[in-house]
Amino acid sequence: MAKQYKVPFELNNPELLHYESFVDNKWISSKKGGRFEVVDPGTDIAWASCPANTVDDVPHAVEVAHAAFNQYRKVVPRQRAQWLLKWDALIRENKDDIAKIITYETGKPIAESYGEIDYSTGFTWWFAGEAERIFGTVSTPALPGRRIFTIKQPIGVAVALVPWNFPMAMILRKAAAALAAGCTMIVKPSPETPLTILSLVHLAQKAGFPAGVLNVLTTDLENTPALSEALCKHPLVKKVTFTGSTRVGKIIAGHCATGLKKVTLELGGNCPLVVFDDANLDQAMDHLMALKWRHAGQACITANRIYVQAGVYEKFANMLKERTSKIVTGHGAAEGTTMGPVTTPRSLDKATSQVQDARKLGAKVILGGNQIKDKGGYFFEPTILTDMTEKMLISREESFAPIAALYKFDTEEEATKWANDTSMGLASYVFSKNIDILWRMYENLEAGMIGLNTGNSSAAESPFGGIKESGYGKESGKDVAVNEYLITKTGTLSLEGHF
Repeated sequence: MAKQYKVPFELNNPELLHYESFVDNKWISSKKGGRFEVVDPGTDIAWASCPANTVDDVPHAVEVAHAAFNQYRKVVPRQRAQWLLKWDALIRENKDDIAKIITYETGKPIAESYGEIDYSTGFTWWFAGEAERIFGTVSTPALPGRRIFTIKQPIGVAVALVPWNFPMAMILRKAAAALAAGCTMIVKPSPETPLTILSLVHLAQKAGFPAGVLNVLTTDLENTPALSEALCKHPLVKKVTFTGSTRVGKIIAGHCATGLKKVTLELGGNCPLVVFDDANLDQAMDHLMALKWRHAGQACITANRIYVQAGVYEKFANMLKERTSKIVTGHGAAEGTTMGPVTTPRSLDKATSQVQDARKLGAKVILGGNQIKDKGGYFFEPTILTDMTEKMLISREESFAPIAALYKFDTEEEATKWANDTSMGLASYVFSKNIDILWRMYENLEAGMIGLNTGNSSAAESPFGGIKESGYGKESGKDVAVNEYLITKTGTLSLEGHF
């Protein structure tokens, strides 16, 4: 007998919850019959299960998406835009229910789940507009009697490999761009958060997208590498977009290289935040609090290393301690919670080892530093470390946990050198009231996105992506994101004998 699960919340629209994969507008199981559990990080209790799809399920899903592409590519842009807008409207209508699903899958506080929905629907709205703004060009070349034309066409079947920290945002940022461009897509969600994505494709079907245009294959941790490889290497897949760690991103790039697939990689971050003596400390603190503690520090663009100039270092550390001590840690659905658990027990182990390493090498723990073991889930105290040095693990690797690491610097040159001393290059943040400093730091920091007197600047209209080992390609923004799902075809026309 199949195990029975109890859903720990009630929905206004129970139809949103689906526990099977989605291919060709049909809910399907794994050919091998395997399933895996979905666990609430706030309680460590499983409350649902989904198919553990394997490589055996890949050919059918890709063939369905390819057949759908041959029809969908011919759909006029306005119709694609109308489907996206209908999808957007249905998501907004069901946001109360979707927020609950996000919270019970990721652990984040319900207010943050609502915030993710508001952020995510920016993509469906934005790319609905972009669908009708895909243009070619015409030009006059150097040789007489000729014209050069370019047209943009959808590349084909796209595969999206998405993480668990922002399960709705990551899929809508990718899928909305692909669907606007005229591509079809197969999504492989993280094992931690399949139900959020399944609720979204249910609404996409209700919005009118044809069968096979948007598909989902769920799977567990064990089958994830092989399933992902099979998707990347299938000859009918023409585009892969991946968000996740740099280590896995390099593997994905290798898989795609064998077939010369077009790839977008949004990888790990080790993002610095630099506060100069002349900064408005209240402004810097407001942005840091939102940036650092959101989703218990589990965001790729969070401030991983906080560099504070010597003149305000002690004051800033005390301000951060005072503000952080007011954080209420608890289950994301509980009233009054301002920080939930981390999403996986692996994150607890990593956070513990990073704090122990910093302590061993001379750092001071002025707040927190320990797991919280009496709440039942995967909780870690909001932690502040001071007297950090470049020799410590946190200086070299992403935390993805609620740990704020403070470093003291003296000069702009020193701050720039330390900030850039990482293989990553996703985002950087600078706080100063000196426009000369801001401009120099903007020019000199090695990151794909720079926040100047601001923290998180991610939005549908802003190109998102890193440099160095934080990946390549852009998501969001005008033209660039849709172009990731397009090919450019050049035509040359001879006018000889016509004029």
